[in-house]
Amino acid sequence: MTCVATKARNCSWLSSAVFAGVVVGVGRAPVIAHELGTTRVAILLNDGKTYDVEVVTDAAALVEKLEASSGESPVADLRPDGLRTRLERFAEQFSRRVALRFDESEARPAITYAVSPSADVAASPIAIIHLSGQIPSGATHMTWRYAWTFASYAVTVRRAAADNPTTEWLEGGQSSAPVALKAPAPAVDRLGTARRYLALGFTHIVPGGLDHVLFVLGIYLLSGRARSVLWQVSAFTVAHSITLGLSMYGLVSVSPRIVEPLIALSIAYVAIENIFLSELKSWRVALVFAFGLLHGMGFAGALKELGLPRSEFVTALLTFNVGVEAGQLAVIGTAFLLVGWYAADRIWYRRRIVVPASMLIACTAVYWTIQRL
Repeated sequence: MTCVATKARNCSWLSSAVFAGVVVGVGRAPVIAHELGTTRVAILLNDGKTYDVEVVTDAAALVEKLEASSGESPVADLRPDGLRTRLERFAEQFSRRVALRFDESEARPAITYAVSPSADVAASPIAIIHLSGQIPSGATHMTWRYAWTFASYAVTVRRAAADNPTTEWLEGGQSSAPVALKAPAPAVDRLGTARRYLALGFTHIVPGGLDHVLFVLGIYLLSGRARSVLWQVSAFTVAHSITLGLSMYGLVSVSPRIVEPLIALSIAYVAIENIFLSELKSWRVALVFAFGLLHGMGFAGALKELGLPRSEFVTALLTFNVGVEAGQLAVIGTAFLLVGWYAADRIWYRRRIVVPASMLIACTAVYWTIQRL
């Protein structure tokens, strides 16, 4: 009997350590509020006469790559002015891995650099790089390549300022498909759009949405019973689906400076309530629904940056939402496999898992709230 009890205690502490390690790892990771990637590109072709390309990216990461490629030691100064100065110094180096071609001729654009603080004080400053110039007379097609990122990024193209954009996703260093300068926009591949936005929705939660991950973990921790989790997740899903749709159609608009701190505060509240509650109450479901409305506006803020394809707007919106749900279920499933299947019915579960993990989540969320304010 003594050996069995000792083994149970060891397993309980192991479960506690594993789950706490996951929460601490998530909490220590840098949080950039609802960004799907660190790079995006917008190209405006002004009626076949001039072009303007805007590259938005992580300024510190770009400078670090430029320094590494030139063999220079990194500089620790991350102030916007200092980053802009270094970007300008590496202008020639930057141009070598950026290619804008009209037919077979490579353009030589004028390039300007600007760096501004991120809306999230915990995030790196944002570099906004403009490339502009004249479109060669008689050119029929354009291609784009940007090799200063190693991840997927969105390229949106407009042929005139009033046009709806077309969006193509590229891997770092990949050349875009040829874009006709005057022809109508090509038809959007519905299946390809669905796959892309499904993946984006999932990765917006895992691994990109650390605040959403902690919120879902907070929901899961209250009770290991499937009914409790189902009620809360259903309320959260319905709520964020409502505001995501309304926000994307322009019927609801709230500044990220308001939404982001409130999202962090919602995580703190759920975690703190876990410390004092041991079972699901009706007001908890109502509060989770209200918090879901906030998170939906956070999702919408990320989607608005992408230039959703107008011809497949509904497809992109729905599949992104499905991807978000898949990400949330992945978080819940992982939590269950780590501790729930073994520990949820144990007498020590609440004392050694729920309360310590909720305290860690609450402290992290309060810190994020202060940062975002």
